[in-house]
Amino acid sequence: MSLADLRKSEMMTHLVDALSQGKDIGHYGRLVFVMVARHFLSETELFRLLQLDPDLNDDKARALIEQVVSKGYSPPSREKVLEFQKHQQFPICPNPEDPDGCNVYKDLKFPGSVYESITEYHVEKTEAED
Repeated sequence: MSLADLRKSEMMTHLVDALSQGKDIGHYGRLVFVMVARHFLSETELFRLLQLDPDLNDDKARALIEQVVSKGYSPPSREKVLEFQKHQQFPICPNPEDPDGCNVYKDLKFPGSVYESITEYHVEKTEAED
């Protein structure tokens, strides 16, 4: 997996470009970025891109990557991205009016473990509700 693969998502291209331009993509923008990009980039490349955000120091960047990796956070759904976006100024989703916009599961191919984790979560949730 590579940066080129990650750029198949309009939202991820938007986030990578904003970081490359030295923009502050906000707390939730960084969280979404790491939750998705960690499946496509090495931790070194992920860290290098996060360093471009002027509102994030090296320690916080490392801590964010560690948190997402250690907790095994799955990439967020479109609905979750739009919810996150309400809590910050930077627009995580560049085209929220598009019903397919910011759906990383439509645009990107993740490792099988991501899909297995999501399926397991939904099974457990259904069992808990019964």
